[in-house]
Amino acid sequence: MKPADSFFEARDLLLRLRGDHAAAVERFRWPALDEFNWALDYFDTMARDNDAIALHIVGEDGSEVKRSFRQMSERSAQVANHLRSLGVRRGDRILLMLGNELPLWEVMLASIKLGAVLIPATALLTTDDLRDRLERGEVKHVVTASAQASKFAPLPGHYTRVSIGEPVPGWQRLEDSSRASATFEPDGPTRATDPLLLYFTSGTTSKPKLVLHTHQSYPVGHLSTMYWIGLQPGDIHLNISSPGWAKHAWSCFFAPWNAGACIFIYNYSRFHAPGLF
Repeated sequence: MKPADSFFEARDLLLRLRGDHAAAVERFRWPALDEFNWALDYFDTMARDNDAIALHIVGEDGSEVKRSFRQMSERSAQVANHLRSLGVRRGDRILLMLGNELPLWEVMLASIKLGAVLIPATALLTTDDLRDRLERGEVKHVVTASAQASKFAPLPGHYTRVSIGEPVPGWQRLEDSSRASATFEPDGPTRATDPLLLYFTSGTTSKPKLVLHTHQSYPVGHLSTMYWIGLQPGDIHLNISSPGWAKHAWSCFFAPWNAGACIFIYNYSRFHAPGLF
């Protein structure tokens, strides 16, 4: 049995029993996983020769970006190979601060393939907020938009700096990944219990706390989100969560793609209900 077989079985059961809650409760069992890398074992398998739209982003200016599952699989392999060439290794912590733009999903998939640990961050963070995350998060690499790079100027350290957009002196460019191979070979197996995501809580009442998730807890755990939302293959799912918050990973990444559904994003700078609808 392949590592992802029990994941596929659990997923397919929930998809079949979408309209029969009692049967789903009775028959569902959490998949028993030892080795499991969601991006490699599940996503790449599901995406093979799959030209259904996986991600559809509409900008405030009316621009549109559409990518199929196959394209996301191949492109994330390029990004993973590029990040590896820049020194990203299994277990390294990557602070990812991007908006609802295509590279966000490419880097997330690529990081999972590498076995790196993602620290999603909102662009609302100040330099002091970022200093705290770099230190307590033991960050080795930063990926952010060029417009945010100035926030890191006062923050010394031996972390790799990767920007997206206009070139920034001293920063590597994610765009250079277009020259990398679209075939990715992992450096070894990923354990289901290996760390995957490290979130900082909002810090509303005290200093933000660190919450660690594994390759099992989010990718597998949000089969439940997929079921409760009611997602099916080919559906189009809109969620307005902002990147950097855990809800974004639940409903703008794992749950829709667990179902083989399309993630639809309206990429706005400030929430405006008429523009969204």
